[in-house]
Amino acid sequence: MSAINRRQVFEGGLAVAAAMCLPQSSEGAVGSPARTPSNPAALSSPSSDAPKTAPTKRLGHIRQSVSRWCYPKLTLDELCQAAVEIGLQGVDLLQPEEFEVPRKYGLLCTMGYVGGGEINHALNRVENHDAIEAAMRKNLPAASKAGVPNVITFSGQRAGMSDEEGARNTIVGLKRLRPLIEDHGVTLCLELLNSKHDHHDYMCDHTDWGVRVMQEVNSPSIKLLYDIYHMQIMEGDLIATIRAHGQWLGHYHTGGVPGRHELDDQQEVSWPAVMRAIAATNFKGYVAHEFVPAKDPLTSLRQAVDLCDV
Repeated sequence: MSAINRRQVFEGGLAVAAAMCLPQSSEGAVGSPARTPSNPAALSSPSSDAPKTAPTKRLGHIRQSVSRWCYPKLTLDELCQAAVEIGLQGVDLLQPEEFEVPRKYGLLCTMGYVGGGEINHALNRVENHDAIEAAMRKNLPAASKAGVPNVITFSGQRAGMSDEEGARNTIVGLKRLRPLIEDHGVTLCLELLNSKHDHHDYMCDHTDWGVRVMQEVNSPSIKLLYDIYHMQIMEGDLIATIRAHGQWLGHYHTGGVPGRHELDDQQEVSWPAVMRAIAATNFKGYVAHEFVPAKDPLTSLRQAVDLCDV
């Protein structure tokens, strides 16, 4: 990835929630039906001061949202207003103090941070489990109250640890968190990231490793976050993987390959084909756009949403 990534944003001070309970240095899944926009009663009505712009009507086979960190020049309210106009259903990767903001616009925080560790230090080491559980106990009530369907966690780096040991430790950690997650009605998503370019030494860098962990944990409330950008870099074979392992995939992220920029003709992923494959699995969660615009941000976002509206 080029100029900026989510870890850099974390290092810039956005990891507020996790910092409350974790000694951090850097940087979920389908929720219960009662917490999705398909059930409007679960969401607060748009506030009187929210914009009255009619949303662009979408087909709805793919429920799309947008990642907050990719738009640093927009306030969260500005991004929410744009999301409504474009026809998105939510905003991804918000902190607990931000969870309620999208609801003012009839949107949802589609994935939130609740202190589930950080990219370099998380579930693959047992010594991190106490702090992760403490952070989640602190922050999950806010997620549940705001109807956040998904929350995020990570494996951590290998740092000399074998993948086998890391998988065992991650399974132990997720099984420990399972009752807490299920009690709050959210889905915890373990993110797949590439270790080739962006997150060197990250352990959960192949779908097979993540699926093995999911199978052992075997909870409908614990899934993988399948980042299409990262997995195209690591293994390709996107459509076959989605078809084979769709039941373990709870949330998706987009990003053009290479570079994590626009979903345009300068990158290699066939986004409409991938979206059709996702829809064919009867996926009811969210696909969040997580690319860093190199052109006009909102024009690029609208174009990406148009492309994925299959």
